[in-house]
Amino acid sequence: MSEINSDDASVIDRDFTGPIAWSGAALGLEDGVVQLDQTCRDEIEAVVLELRANPLPTLMITPDLFEMPACRAMMAIANQEIRKGLGFVIINRLPMDLCSRDEAVMLYWLLASMISRPVAQSWDGKMIYDVRDKGRPPGNGVRPDVTNVGQNFHTDNSYNLCAPHYLGLLCLQTAKSGGISRLISFKTAHNEMRKRHPDLLRRLYQPFYFDRQREHAPDDHMTTYHPMFENHDGELVARLSYRQVVYGYKLEGKELDREGRAALDAFEAILNEPVMWKDFFFEPGQIQLLDNRRCGHCRTAFEDYLEPERRRHLVRIWMRDNGRCFYHG
Repeated sequence: MSEINSDDASVIDRDFTGPIAWSGAALGLEDGVVQLDQTCRDEIEAVVLELRANPLPTLMITPDLFEMPACRAMMAIANQEIRKGLGFVIINRLPMDLCSRDEAVMLYWLLASMISRPVAQSWDGKMIYDVRDKGRPPGNGVRPDVTNVGQNFHTDNSYNLCAPHYLGLLCLQTAKSGGISRLISFKTAHNEMRKRHPDLLRRLYQPFYFDRQREHAPDDHMTTYHPMFENHDGELVARLSYRQVVYGYKLEGKELDREGRAALDAFEAILNEPVMWKDFFFEPGQIQLLDNRRCGHCRTAFEDYLEPERRRHLVRIWMRDNGRCFYHG
């Protein structure tokens, strides 16, 4: 049996309950959905007109520039759901008929900034990240999010020194087929792992090598070494990426231990059970916001259109409550 430290021992045997311990099978179609009503739509239209009359770069747009009481109330509800409820929301949705794509990104940035502070998503400081298929296979230096292959459930930036607390995705264009988004509660998956494989669960609290995807200085180490699960002030925190662990051990020239492989495979099998996750079909203008430490996400493989303007296009924002806004915090 793997040894764990005394701090982790206080969460490893806990039966997690409450709103965050959900299963997809138990959620309704409207659970986690926050509707953008007509009053919010009117405020957003006013913001668009203001920005057309007084342009600013997106990164300089902050909530304190606008009153927007209805939108602030909507985002307060979303914030509560993300932090104290299900761990995710779908904002349904920006009025794409009233704005251009660039203006939609500005509005998205503005609303996401009401949740937490945006931070860099790459070592070179990129703050807004376009999620589009680049036609290359995933691997060291090629993030899976810029391919069309299916993804494993994961937390974003699990391989970084300072992973984001929250994740946002705005849909600008859907794929021709596929690309279904899926969400999962790590506390529910942890409960199942504890029931079925208690000894293997303990291995997930021990470190694994993660491929850093070349998001670091040229002379820096190419992997990080940390657990999948940790106890942060009595809360279970996940940093999960099956694929980056496989690549991490290859980069290190080491073989993953038998117990580690068995633990990863057992947990992956639980995550892939259809009753565990919630599916939803992203539509243009919808915004997904989630707690990157308590919920995992993935998407299915997809086929894109040939025309560039019709190809699948999401826009991602990462956020943290504290620390510096640099990629490494």
